[in-house]
Amino acid sequence: MIASTKERAELSRGTSAAAIYRMVATAIEKRHQSNGLIVDVGCGTGNLWGFVQTYFDRYVGVDVNRFDGFPSDGEFLELDLDTGKAPLSDNFADIVVAVETIEHLENPRALFRELIRICKPDGWVIVTTPNQLSFLSKLTLLLKNQFNAFTDPCYPAHITALLEIDLLRIARECSLQELQVYFSEHGRIPGSGRHFPKWLSYLWPRTFSDNLLIVGRK
Repeated sequence: MIASTKERAELSRGTSAAAIYRMVATAIEKRHQSNGLIVDVGCGTGNLWGFVQTYFDRYVGVDVNRFDGFPSDGEFLELDLDTGKAPLSDNFADIVVAVETIEHLENPRALFRELIRICKPDGWVIVTTPNQLSFLSKLTLLLKNQFNAFTDPCYPAHITALLEIDLLRIARECSLQELQVYFSEHGRIPGSGRHFPKWLSYLWPRTFSDNLLIVGRK
């Protein structure tokens, strides 16, 4: 029997790599100047807030668990994303973000629809997930017949592997506009704890980035 959403959330420990948060901050900086409200769906410990708080007046985190370290100036709402809708009104937030969350859930399209529901018209929806087209992921698929972030040690925390094209197709199905893809420019060298040189991931970000981001306007 598959682990519950709460159990899967605990396995991830509620945090992501700093490179992922910086990628989100870059996407926001290009689209949102200051003030307003951000909703962080699948917020974990709320670490994203430290990277983007200069752009917003208010931070709301949504997750199945409230992890230790959640920002004292943030607002937390508890929700099992596999079974319910966020207790937020339609057209609620200027920016809605799901950082390394979609791969933990059973229904990625349902997540996109919920993110879009609570986003204001002309607001932005941002989703990040492991990059299945990275060198590390492709090599792992070749050698083990599994994507790197979805190998047995990552299961059942990670259950839904999505390619870049899958995210773009879902976003288009949900009528998001002005779609753009970013890469973390931070990728681990296979078989080691070291990472590829920055210049390499800068020149070929899709190949040498462990994570990607898709952003679109509602």
